[in-house]
Amino acid sequence: MSLRVAVVGATGAVGTVMLEKLRERDFPAREIVPFASERSAGRELEGGLVVQALSEESIQGFDVAIFSAGATTSREWAPRFAAAGCVVVDNSSAFRRDPEVPLVVSEVNPEALDAHKGIIANPNCSTMQLMVALKPIHDAAGIERLIVSTYQSVSGTGVKAVEELETQTHALLHGMEAPAPEVYPQPIAFNVLGGAGNFADGDDHTDEERKMMFETRKILGDDSIAISFTCARAPVTYSHSESVNLETREPLEVEEARALLERMPGLALVDPYPTAAAAAGRDEVFVGRLRRDPSHERGLQMWVVSDNLRKGAATNAVQLAEQLHARGLVGTRAVA
Repeated sequence: MSLRVAVVGATGAVGTVMLEKLRERDFPAREIVPFASERSAGRELEGGLVVQALSEESIQGFDVAIFSAGATTSREWAPRFAAAGCVVVDNSSAFRRDPEVPLVVSEVNPEALDAHKGIIANPNCSTMQLMVALKPIHDAAGIERLIVSTYQSVSGTGVKAVEELETQTHALLHGMEAPAPEVYPQPIAFNVLGGAGNFADGDDHTDEERKMMFETRKILGDDSIAISFTCARAPVTYSHSESVNLETREPLEVEEARALLERMPGLALVDPYPTAAAAAGRDEVFVGRLRRDPSHERGLQMWVVSDNLRKGAATNAVQLAEQLHARGLVGTRAVA
């Protein structure tokens, strides 16, 4: 069965990769329709696809819609697509905390798709790669405590953040004064910002850190894990890197953990360690520096890297659409 697919936010950084992944992976689509803002309507994309604007008429007749257009657009239009009988895979934060919406990583908890009610949430990009690395360890030995520091690329913020990094870097390398930052609160070139995301009033954690705490527990189905996250923004264009320290509930030798990771789909072990540059443009989650934490007999440490636009967003969204198709959850019924 071939499907009619909508890609909402098709002209953005993630949407562009979504279209690319649909082509690369030979997704069974009889038609792919890109959607974007009114100002982008009529624009022709690669493959002769013509951008449409969202309207009640234009969203009819789709089997799957993959969204990466921001939470505001998702809250307004995802329920409308679902009401029209389409299954939505949403890459924004709009529905991740909704207990009625599955939050799914394709290799980690695909069975959660079976309970969907028309909308499925794609996790935060930093959570995504972490879950692929943690899942086999959590299944084998449980996780008592988790401490993670992230070093997140600027593409996770968007196209304007990439341009800001490039402009500031060019200026400084040519002996000029860098333009004042507009996307970030401080210059990002040759710098590391110690709080990726935004601080809500009265909260000493960023929203990015709060997202990762909640999403980790929801995806692994374990509210008992003690979790601490620190999210930083690094002057890197693509790929997020994470320093991960965990304490298992049951004893697990380093070599046992290595064997578990070697068997995990979508994960590649790299010795001595993966880098952001090497991971860019790849779909895998890369893990290196797996070792015993010398301060705790059940402690493990590792370094986790993945392309945030690919596995962290677009690739997983397309993989979820593939899973929906394989499980007979799209194209066979309208959503009630």
